[in-house]
This record gives sequence, structure tokens and C-alpha cells, in this order.
Amino acid sequence: MAMGWPFFYFITYGGKKEKTEDKTEEKKDNKGNPNRKKWFQLNHTVINHPKNGYEEEYEASKAWCRAQEMQDIYIRSRDGLRLHASWFPVENAKRIILLSHGYRGTRFGSVAHMAEFFRLEGSSLLFIDQRCCGESEGSYITFGAKEQYDVLEWIDYLHQRNTDALPIYLYGQSMGATTILLAAGHTLPEDVKGLIADCGFHSMKQQLRDIASGWFHLHWIESLLLRTDLFCRIFGRFQMKQTDTTEALRTNTRPVLFFHGEADTYVWPENTVRNFELCHAPKELVLIPNARHLCGSFVDPVLYKEKLMNFFDRLDRS
Repeated sequence: MAMGWPFFYFITYGGKKEKTEDKTEEKKDNKGNPNRKKWFQLNHTVINHPKNGYEEEYEASKAWCRAQEMQDIYIRSRDGLRLHASWFPVENAKRIILLSHGYRGTRFGSVAHMAEFFRLEGSSLLFIDQRCCGESEGSYITFGAKEQYDVLEWIDYLHQRNTDALPIYLYGQSMGATTILLAAGHTLPEDVKGLIADCGFHSMKQQLRDIASGWFHLHWIESLLLRTDLFCRIFGRFQMKQTDTTEALRTNTRPVLFFHGEADTYVWPENTVRNFELCHAPKELVLIPNARHLCGSFVDPVLYKEKLMNFFDRLDRS
């Protein structure tokens, strides 16, 4: 139990935010980024981050997003949290894309790299801040267990305002990819046409096993996982099994475009291969050689964009 608590706290606690009537307050550094104390930073997270080798492109895409005039949107989650997103409409839009960022990210993190391309191709964009990330309230990251319901609320928000009946797509990266796959296991409006899942994991439990064995050479952590799950239930109010994509992918009927970098040592490519095999809906798998975690669009942007546009072209008029 003594080991389970700090492990649970380390991987799930996102930083308690002060709730106010009008806004969520969080301390930020001089660049406007959340100012959270880091105990330490693991080498694998640095190696796999897009900033490693693509920092100029990564920062430029974030700067481009921050420079645009977007509308702040706020909704309530099913458990009462105030959730934030940035809405970026385009005239004569062809489609709407909801962008779901990864673990401990923000709406203008790595998902920003594709934003300008989506915009130029006629897409209105909704950048969401996952719970306890960015400007959204919350204390615990739940690896998709609760985030999937937040995404469902955002989908409903878009659907209610989609007066032109535009096709809606869900684009997720890493934990954000797992989140949209889990959301697709629920009943979705007809205007949701497809999903793009980049580097998603299969489940929280499998992801922790992979990290334990791949990073720390610990090949048996079931006892630790059992205790971690107990704290997830008590404090986070979720169960690790709720992050497993198996049933959602068997239930989902929307086409899915899967991306993964073959050199990813943060979320192993086998996760996406497994998700692809479980998916009963129309699907395509794109494995990109030499790409680390979320680096596929940086390593081979031509292929990445070509696959996206082919996906949109097939489904926009369906």
C-alpha cells in the first residue's frame, strides 16, 4: 500500500485547481504555461517528445495557434467540472474536427502541428483541454475513463450547433487517441463520420506494464497495479478496466484511421496494432518508420497528410 499511493499520485494527479465562478485559476510561468513542480523527468519522455529533433516546427505550430483569434468555450462535465475548449471556425467549412490532446498536454500542444493544415483544408476546429489540463478543472487524470464522457459532452455541443450538417471527425493523440476510441463505443450522432487515432494505448494497465518492463526492466508489477487500481477507485473515482478499448472497438461503427510511429518507446506500436485488430469498423493502419511518439506527422508529413485527406474525401459525403 505504501508503494501504491505514491505511484497512483504520481501518474494521475494533475494539480488541484482553484474553482471560481467565472474562470479556472492556475499558476503559470512567464510563457503562459502551467507552472507545475516536476519531481523528475524520465529520459524516455524527453526522447519521445516531438521537441526532440523537431523543436522549431513544434514551437512554430503552437505559436501559430496562439496567434489566431479563437472563441473560449466552457461546458460542464457529467461530474460537475468546468471544461474549456477553443473554437476556431472557418468560412465555408467542409468539416469540423475535435482535437483531443495526450497525457498531461494542453489544447495547443502536439496536436497543434496539424492545425494549420486542417484549417487550410477547410476544417473548423475545436481544441479541447482535457480535465485538469490547460484551463479545464479537475484533479486526477483518468487515462480516458472519465475523459471519454467529457468528449461525448463536447460532441453533443458540436452536434447541437452543427446547423449545416457538416461531417464531424475526432482526432486524438496518445491518451487523447485512446479517449476518442473509448467515446466511440457509445452512441454517437450521425454527423460524426470518423476517428483518427495517433499513438493511442490499449489500456491504462497495459501501458503501465509496458513502461515498467521497457523502461525499468520490471516484468511483474501485478501487485502494484492492484493497489494502484484501489487508489484509482477511492480517489479518482474510476477503475483501470474502464480504460480498456476492447469493447469500445468491437461496438464502434465509425471508420478509424490509425497512426503510430514504429520507433515509439513511450506507447509501444503494438498497442495500435492491437486496437486495429480489435476494430470491427472500416479501418486503416499507418505505421511510420523511424517515428517516435507523436512524431509521424513530423517524420513523413507528405504521407501523413495524404492519408488524412484520403480519409476525409471518402467520408465527407457519406
